[in-house]
Amino acid sequence: MLKDAPHVLEYNLMWKIGNKKMKKIIIAMALSACIATSALAETFTFVVPQKPGSGTTVWTEIVLKELARFMPGHTLKLRNFPGARDIPAVNAFQNELRFDNTIIMVSHGGNGVSFLQENVDYNYADWESIGMMNLNIIVGKRLDADLENIVFASKSGRVPDAMGMALLLCGPLGSIAEYTTCFKSKVNWVPGFGNGGDRRLAFKRGELTVDRENPAAYKKHIAPNGDAEVWFHHGILQADGTHADDVNYPGLQMEILYEQKWGEAPSGPMYDAYVLVKSFRDAMQKAFWVNAGNPNAEVLQKALLEMSKDPQAIKAIQKKVGKYEWVLGAEGNARRDTLMSFVTEDALRGLVEFSNEALNIKAVYKESILNADAVDVVEEEEEGGIINKIKSFFKQD
Repeated sequence: MLKDAPHVLEYNLMWKIGNKKMKKIIIAMALSACIATSALAETFTFVVPQKPGSGTTVWTEIVLKELARFMPGHTLKLRNFPGARDIPAVNAFQNELRFDNTIIMVSHGGNGVSFLQENVDYNYADWESIGMMNLNIIVGKRLDADLENIVFASKSGRVPDAMGMALLLCGPLGSIAEYTTCFKSKVNWVPGFGNGGDRRLAFKRGELTVDRENPAAYKKHIAPNGDAEVWFHHGILQADGTHADDVNYPGLQMEILYEQKWGEAPSGPMYDAYVLVKSFRDAMQKAFWVNAGNPNAEVLQKALLEMSKDPQAIKAIQKKVGKYEWVLGAEGNARRDTLMSFVTEDALRGLVEFSNEALNIKAVYKESILNADAVDVVEEEEEGGIINKIKSFFKQD
């Protein structure tokens, strides 16, 4: 019969052999795809140097919720590592954690302030920018606040706010020493408040009469308070180094209010120091960093770029944060380098003097950071310190 013909038998045999080979090829391809997917899928950990509920944590939660949609197959985790003046976790990132390609440092403005005037280990020049939101800090006051007797919580990153108050309250003065005397006569700089709950409750009760937040935290915690209003903000850093008014809070930039009250634009040593420290704090106030050369940088940058252009993500983030631009990848590195060019001897010395004399911060003059390629380094205090503690934490599930 036809089916028994030699050429038909040969065809059927070849089909069966070919079919088996095809099955093997398909199976091999499927396994290869699974292996590739497994190799590419990562768990990325975003380290926040503050406790849960802090301003930086709130902002990171908002962004990661949207960013996750643009990183399918990957897992995004947030880990909080609070410590004194929010420095230990950032030091640990510099010394150890940045060499793990799945760890992203979430720095905030207080870290920028500490970089300028405290002996920290970290150096932004060693890092690569994934992206940063060019933010602002909003200073709110109670409606019944006595501006001759302000009660304000002392906390990491609040140096620019104190300096802005001194300028607004004291007007044109000739020296940092004069501003220090005036500030102390009008502002009670109260220590002992942490990030979040206790401080916010004290402001709500009227125990603190002025408070400040990043835009997301301000919208969440101060804006709904019928007994409070915006006092001033610091403006938005522009590419040319100037500061523009914030469209979310128009007409309330410190410089605008200063000129309205005192009849001239702010200038002099105090203002120069203020511009330096507010620029460092606010331009890098909420930023994602990895180690320079991290092979995952491109994946993260691409996802953040896609998120920053997505209408749904834009709407969700602007609802909780406000309208602020992203500075991504190479532009973030360029922004960092621009900021380093602001560090002049006179401005840095003025900042250190005011921090020491008016705010009781143990600030140090760091001549090395006048050069953007160098920064003071402090050895870890003891073996088994914060670095080993954090390394152990990362071994947890």
